[in-house]
Amino acid sequence: MLKIGLYNNLEVYREVDFGVYLTDDEEEVLLPRKYVPQGTKTGDRLDVFVYLDSEERPIATTLKPKAIVGDTALLKVVDVNRIGAFLDWGLEKDLMVPFKQQREPMVKGESYVVRVIFDRVSERLIASDRLSAYAKPGHGDLKLGQEVDILICYETEIGYAVLIDDQYHGMLYKNDIFKPVNIGDKVTGYILKLRPDGKNDITLRRPGFRGVSVEKPAILEKLQAAGGFLPFNSQSSPEEIKEHFNLSKKVFKQAIGNLYKERLIVITDDGIKLEK
Repeated sequence: MLKIGLYNNLEVYREVDFGVYLTDDEEEVLLPRKYVPQGTKTGDRLDVFVYLDSEERPIATTLKPKAIVGDTALLKVVDVNRIGAFLDWGLEKDLMVPFKQQREPMVKGESYVVRVIFDRVSERLIASDRLSAYAKPGHGDLKLGQEVDILICYETEIGYAVLIDDQYHGMLYKNDIFKPVNIGDKVTGYILKLRPDGKNDITLRRPGFRGVSVEKPAILEKLQAAGGFLPFNSQSSPEEIKEHFNLSKKVFKQAIGNLYKERLIVITDDGIKLEK
C-alpha cells in the first residue's frame, strides 16, 4: 500500500507520454514527466515522495518537501482563505492548515511551527500548530538534568512552548532565558522539572556544578577586558546581571563564589576584581 505523506521506494511499472507509473505491487501512482530522472526505464526502482494532488489523488514527486508526515517544522503561510491557511512546504500544492487545527488565526506571510499529519477522517494531508495535541503525554523516561533537543514552537505570556526530542511537550520560561531565541530554533536544553501534569520545564543552561563551571571563564574574560574590576556582586539586581553577563543572578552568585574560593577574584562591597 502506498504511504501517503512519506517516501516510498517504488518500481517503474509503465511509461506514458506524461510520465511514468510506479507501483508497490498493490497500487500504482503517477510520477509526472518533469520529475522523471533522465535514463529511467521500466523495472527501475525510484525513491519518491507520495502526496495528494489538487483533486486529492495520490501523486509522486522526486522533490524533497520541507517536512513529511510526523515531522514538525517551521513553515511560512503563503495564503489564507475561507477554509484555512496554506503553507509552503516545497511542493507544487501547498499544505493546508484547517481553521480547527490553528491555535489562533494564521496570518499570511508569517511562519509557524506545525506538525504534518495524515487526517484519516478526511483522508487528507494537513498540518496543525496545536502541537500539544500530538505530543506524547507525560515525560516517558526523561530525567532531571538530562540533555535534550528542543524545538522552540510558539511564544506564550510566560515563555515559549517547546517540543522535547520531537516527542514531549515542555515550557521554557522567560525568566530563564539568557540568550536570544526564535520560533523554529532547534537548540540544546536540559530538563529542569518534571511536572505531575505531564508538562516539563526546560532550561537552556546545564544544571549543577558543570553549568556553573561553563560560565566562569566568561566572567574572567569580562574582568580582564574591563581592566580587572567590574561593579557587580551578589547585591546587584537580577536585571543588571542579566544585561551585563547574560546570566541569572543565582548562576552569577555561584560562579563568582567559586572563583573566589579558587582565589581568582576578590569580592568587595563595590564589585568584583581580579586577584593579583
